[in-house]
Amino acid sequence: MSYEKVTQVKSRLLIGTKQTLKAMKNGDVSEVFIADDADQHIIEKIERAANELNVPCVRVDSKKKLGAACGIDVGASAVAVKQ
Repeated sequence: MSYEKVTQVKSRLLIGTKQTLKAMKNGDVSEVFIADDADQHIIEKIERAANELNVPCVRVDSKKKLGAACGIDVGASAVAVKQ
């Protein structure tokens, strides 16, 4: 279901760790998706920020599948949905 949701909101996505963290700090994010196979320090950094800022955080199993759901040819460790 999570990949389907990402595909449905493609026009409102911010792809990548840096963009996700920046948008969360600016209060522009309604939800975050993190790939379980991303580097552990990336996962921890984004989850910590999401918890502090009360942003729902959804875990998915694959960077490759998350990137494909976003419409890109490479994997994505983190994806944010803009409000």
